[in-house]
Amino acid sequence: MLKEFQEFISKGNVMDLAVGVIIGAAFGKIVDSLVNDIIMPFIGALGGVDFSNYFFALSSNVHSTNLVDARKEGAVFAYGNFITVALNFIILAFIIFLMVKAVNNMRRRLEKEKPAAPAAPPPADVALLTEIRDLLARK
Repeated sequence: MLKEFQEFISKGNVMDLAVGVIIGAAFGKIVDSLVNDIIMPFIGALGGVDFSNYFFALSSNVHSTNLVDARKEGAVFAYGNFITVALNFIILAFIIFLMVKAVNNMRRRLEKEKPAAPAAPPPADVALLTEIRDLLARK
Protein backbone atom coordinates (compact mmCIF):
# COMPACT_ATOMS: atom_id res chain seq x y z
CA MET A 1 0.00 0.00 0.00
CA LEU A 2 2.87 2.38 0.77
CA LYS A 3 4.41 1.61 -2.62
CA GLU A 4 1.12 2.37 -4.39
CA PHE A 5 0.86 5.65 -2.50
CA GLN A 6 4.42 6.54 -3.50
CA GLU A 7 3.61 5.82 -7.17
CA PHE A 8 0.46 7.94 -6.92
CA ILE A 9 2.33 10.88 -5.40
CA SER A 10 5.23 10.68 -7.83
CA LYS A 11 3.02 10.93 -10.91
CA GLY A 12 3.24 14.25 -12.73
CA ASN A 13 -0.48 15.00 -12.60
CA VAL A 14 -0.57 14.97 -8.80
CA MET A 15 2.40 17.31 -8.59
CA ASP A 16 0.86 19.64 -11.20
CA LEU A 17 -2.39 19.66 -9.24
CA ALA A 18 -0.57 20.47 -6.01
CA VAL A 19 1.28 23.36 -7.64
CA GLY A 20 -2.00 24.61 -9.13
CA VAL A 21 -3.76 24.54 -5.75
CA ILE A 22 -0.92 26.43 -4.07
CA ILE A 23 -0.74 29.06 -6.81
CA GLY A 24 -4.54 29.31 -6.81
CA ALA A 25 -4.60 29.96 -3.06
CA ALA A 26 -1.97 32.68 -3.41
CA PHE A 27 -3.82 34.18 -6.39
CA GLY A 28 -7.04 34.12 -4.35
CA LYS A 29 -5.33 36.18 -1.65
CA ILE A 30 -4.22 38.72 -4.25
CA VAL A 31 -7.76 39.04 -5.61
CA ASP A 32 -9.12 39.23 -2.06
CA SER A 33 -6.78 42.13 -1.34
CA LEU A 34 -7.71 43.78 -4.64
CA VAL A 35 -11.39 43.67 -3.75
CA ASN A 36 -11.11 44.53 -0.04
CA ASP A 37 -8.31 47.10 -0.20
CA ILE A 38 -8.75 48.77 -3.59
CA ILE A 39 -12.17 48.24 -5.18
CA MET A 40 -14.53 48.21 -2.18
CA PRO A 41 -13.14 51.44 -0.64
CA PHE A 42 -13.80 53.25 -3.94
CA ILE A 43 -17.31 51.84 -4.12
CA GLY A 44 -17.83 52.81 -0.50
CA ALA A 45 -16.51 56.34 -1.14
CA LEU A 46 -18.80 56.79 -4.14
CA GLY A 47 -21.87 55.72 -2.25
CA GLY A 48 -20.69 56.71 1.20
CA VAL A 49 -21.13 53.13 2.38
CA ASP A 50 -18.96 50.34 3.75
CA PHE A 51 -20.31 46.98 2.56
CA SER A 52 -18.41 45.01 5.18
CA ASN A 53 -20.61 46.39 7.96
CA TYR A 54 -23.97 45.72 6.31
CA PHE A 55 -25.84 43.12 8.34
CA PHE A 56 -29.17 42.26 9.94
CA ALA A 57 -29.22 41.24 13.56
CA LEU A 58 -30.93 37.87 13.98
CA SER A 59 -30.74 38.05 17.74
CA SER A 60 -32.18 40.69 20.07
CA ASN A 61 -28.83 40.80 21.91
CA VAL A 62 -27.04 42.47 18.97
CA HIS A 63 -26.69 46.25 19.40
CA SER A 64 -23.32 46.94 17.71
CA THR A 65 -22.96 48.87 14.49
CA ASN A 66 -19.93 47.02 13.14
CA LEU A 67 -19.92 43.40 12.04
CA VAL A 68 -17.00 42.18 14.16
CA ASP A 69 -18.60 43.28 17.43
CA ALA A 70 -22.09 42.22 16.30
CA ARG A 71 -20.88 38.66 15.66
CA LYS A 72 -19.56 38.53 19.21
CA GLU A 73 -22.96 39.58 20.56
CA GLY A 74 -25.09 37.10 18.62
CA ALA A 75 -26.26 35.78 15.28
CA VAL A 76 -26.13 38.17 12.32
CA PHE A 77 -27.01 37.97 8.64
CA ALA A 78 -23.90 39.55 7.06
CA TYR A 79 -25.12 40.36 3.56
CA GLY A 80 -22.47 43.08 3.10
CA ASN A 81 -19.74 40.51 3.59
CA PHE A 82 -21.52 38.28 1.07
CA ILE A 83 -21.53 41.14 -1.48
CA THR A 84 -17.78 41.51 -0.99
CA VAL A 85 -17.17 37.77 -1.42
CA ALA A 86 -19.44 37.62 -4.49
CA LEU A 87 -17.59 40.54 -6.06
CA ASN A 88 -14.36 38.75 -5.20
CA PHE A 89 -15.58 35.66 -7.06
CA ILE A 90 -16.69 37.63 -10.13
CA ILE A 91 -13.32 39.37 -10.38
CA LEU A 92 -11.45 36.09 -9.92
CA ALA A 93 -13.60 34.35 -12.55
CA PHE A 94 -13.08 37.25 -14.98
CA ILE A 95 -9.31 37.21 -14.49
CA ILE A 96 -9.20 33.44 -15.03
CA PHE A 97 -11.34 33.90 -18.16
CA LEU A 98 -8.86 36.47 -19.48
CA MET A 99 -5.93 34.16 -18.72
CA VAL A 100 -7.55 31.19 -20.49
CA LYS A 101 -8.46 33.41 -23.44
CA ALA A 102 -4.85 34.65 -23.69
CA VAL A 103 -3.47 31.10 -23.58
CA ASN A 104 -5.94 29.96 -26.26
CA ASN A 105 -4.99 32.90 -28.50
CA MET A 106 -1.31 32.11 -28.03
CA ARG A 107 -1.91 28.45 -28.93
CA ARG A 108 -3.83 29.47 -32.08
CA ARG A 109 -1.00 31.79 -33.15
CA LEU A 110 1.58 29.06 -32.57
CA GLU A 111 -0.51 26.59 -34.58
CA LYS A 112 -0.72 29.04 -37.50
CA GLU A 113 3.03 29.66 -37.44
CA LYS A 114 3.84 25.96 -37.39
CA PRO A 115 4.81 24.80 -40.90
CA ALA A 116 2.50 22.25 -42.42
CA ALA A 117 3.81 18.72 -42.32
CA PRO A 118 4.73 17.39 -45.76
CA ALA A 119 2.17 15.02 -47.20
CA ALA A 120 3.14 11.39 -46.73
CA PRO A 121 3.67 9.48 -49.96
CA PRO A 122 0.76 7.22 -50.85
CA PRO A 123 1.10 3.51 -50.13
CA ALA A 124 2.69 1.38 -52.87
CA ASP A 125 -0.60 -0.18 -53.99
CA VAL A 126 -2.29 3.22 -54.36
CA ALA A 127 0.70 4.55 -56.33
CA LEU A 128 0.58 1.50 -58.62
CA LEU A 129 -3.17 1.89 -59.21
CA THR A 130 -2.69 5.61 -59.94
CA GLU A 131 0.00 4.79 -62.47
CA ILE A 132 -2.23 2.18 -64.16
CA ARG A 133 -5.10 4.68 -64.28
CA ASP A 134 -2.86 7.31 -65.87
CA LEU A 135 -1.59 4.82 -68.50
CA LEU A 136 -5.15 3.77 -69.37
CA ALA A 137 -6.21 7.41 -69.65
CA ARG A 138 -3.53 8.05 -72.30
CA LYS A 139 -4.88 5.35 -74.61
